[in-house]
Amino acid sequence: MAPSGDMGGKSRKNSEMTATLLERVWAWIHETFPERQIYIRSDGRVQFFTFGPSLQATLAGLTLIFLGWVAFATVNVIFKDRIIAAKDHRYQQMQAAYENRVADLQVSYDELNGALVGAEDRFKAIADGLQAKQNVIAGFLNRASQVQDRIGGRKTATPLPQVSPGTAPADHAIANSPDVEASADFRVDDGGSSQLTMMPGQASPQPRTARPVKSSSLGKAMQRVTTLFQNVSAQLHMTAAAQPRRDVPAAYAQHPALRALSEQTGRLARIGRDENFLMAKTEGALGQGVGMLWGVIRRTGINPDAFARRIAGAEGVGGPDIPLDQVRIEGISDPAFTKAYLSAAAVLDELNTLSAALDHVPLSMPVNAASFDHSSGFGARVDPFTRRYAFHPGIDFAGPWGSAVRATAPGKITFAGYRGGYGNMVEIDHGYGLHTRYGHLSQITVRKGATIDKGSNVGRVGSTGRSTGPHIHYEVLHDNVVKNPNNFVEAGRNVL
Repeated sequence: MAPSGDMGGKSRKNSEMTATLLERVWAWIHETFPERQIYIRSDGRVQFFTFGPSLQATLAGLTLIFLGWVAFATVNVIFKDRIIAAKDHRYQQMQAAYENRVADLQVSYDELNGALVGAEDRFKAIADGLQAKQNVIAGFLNRASQVQDRIGGRKTATPLPQVSPGTAPADHAIANSPDVEASADFRVDDGGSSQLTMMPGQASPQPRTARPVKSSSLGKAMQRVTTLFQNVSAQLHMTAAAQPRRDVPAAYAQHPALRALSEQTGRLARIGRDENFLMAKTEGALGQGVGMLWGVIRRTGINPDAFARRIAGAEGVGGPDIPLDQVRIEGISDPAFTKAYLSAAAVLDELNTLSAALDHVPLSMPVNAASFDHSSGFGARVDPFTRRYAFHPGIDFAGPWGSAVRATAPGKITFAGYRGGYGNMVEIDHGYGLHTRYGHLSQITVRKGATIDKGSNVGRVGSTGRSTGPHIHYEVLHDNVVKNPNNFVEAGRNVL
């Protein structure tokens, strides 16, 4: 705390300074405005007025104030229009700036709204395209499921593409999942989930001489295809979801909502592209099944080209040749996916058609293998009666008298009776140029013209005709040419 003596000294000093300043001002006033007297003489009388420094200073101040006011008023009167014009100009500038700002904001809003609408339209278009692809794939899997429902379980020596049943709405042929709307204005509607520009798919071929039967060679093929769809699709979608969007437009960077929408749009686009890869993989998987079935045909000794002509001839097919690049699926603008889908669907049809035809190939044994011995083979042998070399057109299975003899494939009975050295014989037409014969029967249990299924009883083992003991003579013919039944039996072991 400062001593009281110091504070008193400061007060005195301040007072002295104030007094000195006042003295200087008072000295300046007396020096500037010295005392003046005005003398007035009237009628011999002289009067005077004395003006002291204070009065003069006061009058001078009032005069200056008056002159300042007069000058200000004069300037306002003279330059009034200019002042008003300047104020108006400033107001107009402010208004123009405000209007420009509003216009800029409107432009920014319009740009943002346009970008949002464009992004929403792009998102919707890609989402609709992806949904259409999913519908087509669902229809494809449903067709595969229907094929699997129609087939039985066959074992395969080589693994086939596996697929579990699809869960999509039902449709039963390539053109029956989508509507048809070809470049040549073809349009077929079967109530499917999407529309496809293509000709109606052909029905599964059936032989002319035997009733249709269920296909049974696609079991494992179908299971692997759906597994492929599920595993590959899940992996691709997870990969697409994990990948960041690197090509977001710069204009979207300032708007989080637009950026997020653009990223999701890009993700959907990548998933849509992944569907193309998925369909291509499916085509390859189904192609393996087709190759396996053709391998079975080759192992039987049948010429695959001749068998393919038989399949086409049995069904009767034709029509215009429309390239795949001219086919469009309604709702899908991706030609790569359309081509991949059509290719996979064509392979699926080929697999189904070939499997249906393979059902009519006699690949099983006519008797229970455990109870019979393979007593004579196909080809040249020593004849049991003449002891000379002769050609044996079938194979013999020796076994218990009266044992059941069963059809090795479905078909129609074309002969049931006694025929020379065959004794009691049954001949079955399986379609596609395939026939089987069962000779030396002790009893025939079918009649000519009847249609039978695979495994149906056609007679009983006997020793009628040119025979040395109870056995069954079994022949296979294709296009009226005898084939080695052993090849059919061995091929059947790979798929039955």
